[in-house]
Amino acid sequence: MRDMYKLKRLIVWMRRMRHSRGFGVQSPYDYGFIRYVVNEHWPYYAYEELQRTVTDIDKRTRKLCRLYFRMANWRQPQVIVDYQPETEAYRHYMQAGCRKAEFEDTGVRSAVELCRMSLKGDYRTFYEEVLKRVDDRSVLIVEGIKRDKNTKAFWEQVTLDKRTGVTFDLYYCGIVFFNKKRFKQNYIVNF
Repeated sequence: MRDMYKLKRLIVWMRRMRHSRGFGVQSPYDYGFIRYVVNEHWPYYAYEELQRTVTDIDKRTRKLCRLYFRMANWRQPQVIVDYQPETEAYRHYMQAGCRKAEFEDTGVRSAVELCRMSLKGDYRTFYEEVLKRVDDRSVLIVEGIKRDKNTKAFWEQVTLDKRTGVTFDLYYCGIVFFNKKRFKQNYIVNF
């Protein structure tokens, strides 16, 4: 199983090689986000402790957990919405990234600051609920965007949706911003 992950990761990396570390991104804001949040390689203050306390997760999940940690650390939300998490590890990592954040996982009850959703269950209805509560500072993480043809089609709809702004395709997940003042674009990122 471990060798299969390495092989798939290598194939994905090679296909996206030209999209590494913000190469070709003209917007300083988007470049900084890719470089210093998405693809930050320096170990954060909590990584070592989280490695010891959050066990029994595979490499891909750990990689996503670290991304979610950096996203929470960067955004510093009051509330994090986590829809259909595969593991409690996501919560542990995001909570370590922003200790003040409270979690909503049964639905969207307040303004969306940072939301992670998997493409499981009734995700289309959940997405529509999220869109009713976003503003220019909202960030949505959509996990599993390349899992199958339905999730790929859904991600394409999200990137084309007039209600969304700049999007980032990281293969394992997508990140959506909602600031309409910025030029709408979908970046492919080698994550």
